[in-house]
Amino acid sequence: MSETASPAALKKLHIKTYGCQMNVYDSERMVDLLRPLGYAVSDQADGADLVLLNTCHIREKAAEKVYSEIGRLKELRGEKEARGEGRMTIAVAGCVAQAEGQEIMNRAPAVDLVIGPQAYHQLPELIARTTRAKGERLSADFAPEDKFDALSSERHVTGVTAFLTVQEGCDKFCTFCVVPYTRGAEWSRPVASIVEEARSLASKGVREVTLLGQNVNAFNGDDGTGQESTLPRLMEALSEIPGLDRIRYTTSHPNDMTDELIRAHADNPKLMPYLHLPVQSGSDKILRAMNRKHGRQAYIDLIARIKAANPRLALSGDFIVGFPGETDKDFEDTMDLIRTVGYASAFSFKYSKRPGTPASSMPGQVDEAVADARLKALQALIIEQQQAFKAELVGQTIDVLFEKLGRHNQQAIGRSPWLHSVFAEDAAHLIGQIVPVKIIGLGNNSLIGELEKVYAKEELA
Repeated sequence: MSETASPAALKKLHIKTYGCQMNVYDSERMVDLLRPLGYAVSDQADGADLVLLNTCHIREKAAEKVYSEIGRLKELRGEKEARGEGRMTIAVAGCVAQAEGQEIMNRAPAVDLVIGPQAYHQLPELIARTTRAKGERLSADFAPEDKFDALSSERHVTGVTAFLTVQEGCDKFCTFCVVPYTRGAEWSRPVASIVEEARSLASKGVREVTLLGQNVNAFNGDDGTGQESTLPRLMEALSEIPGLDRIRYTTSHPNDMTDELIRAHADNPKLMPYLHLPVQSGSDKILRAMNRKHGRQAYIDLIARIKAANPRLALSGDFIVGFPGETDKDFEDTMDLIRTVGYASAFSFKYSKRPGTPASSMPGQVDEAVADARLKALQALIIEQQQAFKAELVGQTIDVLFEKLGRHNQQAIGRSPWLHSVFAEDAAHLIGQIVPVKIIGLGNNSLIGELEKVYAKEELA
């Protein structure tokens, strides 16, 4: 995340974001909050007046990286002070801050401020106080409505795509997950608030929004009449906004994929044919141990219904290998589910023990070498399916939203309906446009396309 600092800017802000898309959204909003205080974003921590680490607590390595980064920042702070450039303020935000706030202050005294994910709207006041009295901790009280009430719908955006948080928290309590403890119970923003923010984004040139939530398809925000809305009805309202042409949503739970939401994948032309629907394991035994509240066959049947509604839909998923008690048979059940369902993309991880979660004390912790081998095998299968899905697109003409310039002269990079990066030559003038592109080849993680015609200015929206 970067922007050019104005000559009048007095203070430099460096923000480093870990983890999920919601953290990316939160970081953008924190920048918006701090901009009126005279902070301009810098790509470098060195020389910054304020460094903010927006953290993720999903895996152990993610948390440890934060402590390593704090050590590096402490050195940069000393160098800055030695140059006579004033003091660097170090702040830790996000889920590690919520889960380990006091431990951070004890273990890393270089940190000036710790703030949880539901309290970052208080950053301006906290920063002002911290510059006067070092060492403050403010964790979340799980009141996201206070946070969103305090945030303006106006956002500083530079691209044609944007994240938009609509729901926070989770009530599912999967045994491996810290989200219910760091983000709180499920809560949905009012529809009017979301629509207002989306209109603002569209007025600034955003043509695609991704609706975010820890369990986004459980969305039930107030529709303005005192009644609860649903995610499909929210997407219908967003579809009416001029200039907003693409809608996505993530992350979902299988148990909240309603018939209405499945129909939206057939009926709403602005809803992209891409669904991230984690299953985590293909073993009924492991799914029960994870407290996923659904079985293997129920997930497979659900996918069949979704694909029947929209045969063009591509599926993405999450998988955890090496969960406590996972046997070779359990792992093979997961591999068999992947072969049965077929994924265009997926995120896969070794199980990471998170303190305070039920799974952390379960018997049958899997040997690290066994988990490594399973992860390697699973990822090889996923890559094979990813490549097969991309290969099917070669020769097809698909709509591409061009987002930014490529490395070559007049080259542009766009986004397919299925989230692939698409490279095309002679397309630099098409940034912000959605145009048909013929796919002529494959990159390692991308598609190579060519324009089917030269577009006159009057043909472009």
